[in-house]
Amino acid sequence: MNKPLHPALFTFTVLPAITAAVVAVFLTMEDESDLARYAAVLSLSYIVGSVPWGYMLLQWRRGVDIRDYGSGGIGMTNVLRTGGGKFAAAVLLLDFGKGVLAVLLARQIIDSTAGEVTAGLAVLVGHNWPVFLGFRGGRGIATGLGSLVMMAPIAAAIGLSAFIPITIVSRYLSLGSVLGVVITCIAIIGLGLAGIYSSGYSVYAVFTMSIIIWQHRANIRRIRNGTERRLGQSATQAN
Repeated sequence: MNKPLHPALFTFTVLPAITAAVVAVFLTMEDESDLARYAAVLSLSYIVGSVPWGYMLLQWRRGVDIRDYGSGGIGMTNVLRTGGGKFAAAVLLLDFGKGVLAVLLARQIIDSTAGEVTAGLAVLVGHNWPVFLGFRGGRGIATGLGSLVMMAPIAAAIGLSAFIPITIVSRYLSLGSVLGVVITCIAIIGLGLAGIYSSGYSVYAVFTMSIIIWQHRANIRRIRNGTERRLGQSATQAN
């Protein structure tokens, strides 16, 4: 098991450095070349995505390494099963915020659809394969949604309107997530063809859908086999 920085050390060293870097980019990159701006935004988006909120909160408050429980993921779903609703809500908001911040950064510094899309994908990759946890992260739903709300809020609302009832009826968060992201992708493509959103957002939708479905491949197998955990079932420690 990869041994990351202790949450307290991470909070008082790495997080301030990331914050300073984001502020510096906001203040200094506007007049730089396109290449420099893209490099700064994509690098920072990946680093912001890599901040492992789920791991840090449970390790700090409970002394639990969430990677040893349930699916081993660090996102909201595994936090819910391992630490309960309060921790899950906090992680949901923090991971959602990572996606929002990445798109805001791109919008301010690059100011193009391509910039927003690449920043959204970079923060998603950071969340799913974080450098601070040996590239073992979450599934990307909350972070992807944060970026999507900034780029295409109508499509995000359509995706949520599918996710919620599917999850409630099936009691499978993973099923709601996968079907929700597929419906969201279809919605973005349709809205792009209708001229409501830039067609460039369809690129984000297709890549995000592919990444999230890939990250849920084990969940999909367990649903087929009838062994996937449902809402309300706690996570057990891995052997």
